[in-house]
Amino acid sequence: MATDNVLEIKNLHTYFYTDGGVIKAVDGVDVELRRGATLGIVGESGSGKSVTSLSVMGLLTGTKGKIADGEILLDGDDIVKLTKEQQRKLRGSKISMIFQEPMTSLNPLKTVGAQICEALTLHQGMKGEAAKQKATEILEDVGITEAARRFGQYPHEFSGGMRQRVVIAIAIACNPRILICDEPTTALDVTIQAQILKLLKDLKAKYKLTTLYITHDLGVVANVADRIAVMYAGDIVEIGTCEEVFYTPKHPYTWALLSSLPQLGVRGENLYSIPGTPPNLFADVKGDAFAPRNPYALKIDFVERPPYFEVSPTHKARTWLLDPRAPKVEPPENIRNLRSVQEGNV
Repeated sequence: MATDNVLEIKNLHTYFYTDGGVIKAVDGVDVELRRGATLGIVGESGSGKSVTSLSVMGLLTGTKGKIADGEILLDGDDIVKLTKEQQRKLRGSKISMIFQEPMTSLNPLKTVGAQICEALTLHQGMKGEAAKQKATEILEDVGITEAARRFGQYPHEFSGGMRQRVVIAIAIACNPRILICDEPTTALDVTIQAQILKLLKDLKAKYKLTTLYITHDLGVVANVADRIAVMYAGDIVEIGTCEEVFYTPKHPYTWALLSSLPQLGVRGENLYSIPGTPPNLFADVKGDAFAPRNPYALKIDFVERPPYFEVSPTHKARTWLLDPRAPKVEPPENIRNLRSVQEGNV
């Protein structure tokens, strides 16, 4: 059956088998990415965001991680079933990824031009002058001036922001269908962050990319995403359009994340932080994983994992508060006022 989804993750379970036991890093994730859209996955460190992206990229080899169950459908084909060699051919050509740290993503012993040409040779068979010309054009596309000269320079000759542009150039070199951006602005200052996000938006339009952002920064997804998935303890607890998740959130964890936004802080008071710590993923989580940190938790939250409740055709959340039998609980006042705060900052 025809679908607009270029990527579908179904019931994904990615576990790490360690000497200390099994870590259920991703535990039953379901998410869809529509062609040409931008999805942001947000959550605290350790929530399973990056492991989800590594699972999609087939980059768990060399770790103790393994996809224990589930499907990852690229244009309807399950890439989990592919051989390592088949997965390697997909990387760069159909799915590409920008990693968190530009300082360590590049080979310090090779020129930046050679590293872009390597991707072009591997996936498109381009060599020699043709590869060099194409690589130079891509460097220009990502905003590097004097691209022909800088083609022959090494990573240490570039600033952090320029190194990130080179990493982006390598990622888009072979016109992938999907670009995964894993914390693409983490190591950069605020001004450079804004420039990189604008660059990624421009490249998305020019190269007709479908993009997946992995971040803990709600400000980033607010600027780039069409839809937002909120992840906690290896599971998607809420998903909806950007407007729905920001202005009508339903899961208490989403409320807590939004309450941590600096613009919701009160002058003279400490910024809000979520109490407690995420669960130990070595142990089986009973009920709602967020329950021990949730001031709105019901008794059933500690006993039974909630199903998804549909808020709208595009919005659903995994919380017992949406059960028709549950007591009516309003989100915190600062969340109810978020729209007016945002509009006041424009």
